[in-house]
Amino acid sequence: MSVVARLISWRNGRWLARPARICLVLLGVDLPKSVPVGRNLTLHHSGRGVVVSNFASIGNDVTIYPGVTIGRADAHISDDLTSCERIEIGDDVWLMAGCVVLGGPGVTSIGRGTIVGANSVVTSSTGDFEIWAGVPAHKLRDRDDVPIGEADR
Repeated sequence: MSVVARLISWRNGRWLARPARICLVLLGVDLPKSVPVGRNLTLHHSGRGVVVSNFASIGNDVTIYPGVTIGRADAHISDDLTSCERIEIGDDVWLMAGCVVLGGPGVTSIGRGTIVGANSVVTSSTGDFEIWAGVPAHKLRDRDDVPIGEADR
């Protein structure tokens, strides 16, 4: 288990939560303890520059590269006035370097197995096993590397 992964697991503990949070911030990772994180989160290059809103949740086996931001599109208004309910990052998602996921009204979800290209800006929900890129991001295609029967799960 990497140092960053260990710090993330400690951020909800009783005694190590505050030191873990401080260490994560010093490493350049802003991941509030209110954000549920599934197992096997991988933050490449120590997660430098990763910023996650407290409105987010992160699934299992998610890979995040440096400079990724997950937040509300209406960050200019207070949390109690927002129409964004939450931002769900599904299982097996890859968020490439510098991409931004902006949650809009209701629930914005990045579907299971989806890849979001580098420096893309996602402003709407995606389906499962898709590849999205661009500013604003749009679906380029379905993934063709999905094992048989996996897309049906």
